[in-house]
Amino acid sequence: MALWTVVGLTPIVMRRVLPWWSVLLATALQVSSPLYPHVWIGLNFALLVVAYTAAAHLSFRQAVAASVLLWSTLSVMIVTVIPEEQLGMASESALIVNYLSALALFAIGRMVYARRGRFEELSDRARLAEENQAALVRQAINDERRRIARELHDVVAHHISVMGVLATGARRVLHKQPDKADEALATIETTGRATLREMRRLLDVLRSSDEPEHDDELAPQPGLDAVHALVAQIRDAGLAVNLRVEGEPYPLDPGIALTVYRIVQEGLTNTLKHAGPARAGVRIEYGDHGIDLEVSDTGVGPRVSATTSGRVGHGLVGMRERVALYGGTLRTGPRPGGGFRVHAAIPIDTATAPLGTDTGGDR
Repeated sequence: MALWTVVGLTPIVMRRVLPWWSVLLATALQVSSPLYPHVWIGLNFALLVVAYTAAAHLSFRQAVAASVLLWSTLSVMIVTVIPEEQLGMASESALIVNYLSALALFAIGRMVYARRGRFEELSDRARLAEENQAALVRQAINDERRRIARELHDVVAHHISVMGVLATGARRVLHKQPDKADEALATIETTGRATLREMRRLLDVLRSSDEPEHDDELAPQPGLDAVHALVAQIRDAGLAVNLRVEGEPYPLDPGIALTVYRIVQEGLTNTLKHAGPARAGVRIEYGDHGIDLEVSDTGVGPRVSATTSGRVGHGLVGMRERVALYGGTLRTGPRPGGGFRVHAAIPIDTATAPLGTDTGGDR
């Protein structure tokens, strides 16, 4: 008897993980109950629990189908098989109790189902509202940063303009009125330091709050002098590289020198990763009006899927942005004889070019 009681309670164990299997098992146990009448000891309770679970967790149509299957089978068993002595009441009374139980359990289950749905809907709304609020906060922070950056930009531009005017005046009176020249130079010094402080604040504003800080952020940036060391490193990595410098080298602004270095670095790195067995060439030409830079290789070139997927790599985007910052042009694509080519033309304003030695290299 204990074994059949456990068998009758088995649908309860399955109801959450396999609700429909528990409904089918409960129905099968009802049908086989004439052969094993002791199964009703646990099955009576199992029918109530399974019917409620189906109504509370299944969709409306599935819940109706499960309830009809369970209670119609029980009604047929009451009328045709189960004796009134086992029911403890007349068959008509048992059917009424059956129908009332079915309606009550279905109603309670659907109320729980609707409440759970409303709770999930409210949870989703709360989550979306929180995400929207966070997005609005981020947008407000970014807008404020841009406003502050514009203001600091105006301050920095004003300081630089003042420095230029003072430098011109100091140069003109240097020999005739050295005291005034010295005063102008002192003002330039003070203004330059103030400009540097404002520039640092500007960079702090533009830097994202979640951007990680590195210890090497304040290290000197590489320039043209570092290109030779970079080529040597690429050669050590197994790629044959030919470096050619044409024209008479002249001093470059540190930003332009860094741009040239980054383009060479990105081009050779891509060749090392994607070109396969190949040779690479780097050409840096100092022209009268600018720098002409070319990085090419004899490899297999980029894969078709990479070029037709509609996405551009971050390296090419970075190179294009760096070159555009100085009014230059960047062209990338396959070479006529095979391989890949990166060509950059960066104009140089010789009237404002830095004097002295090249400041673009490692310091």
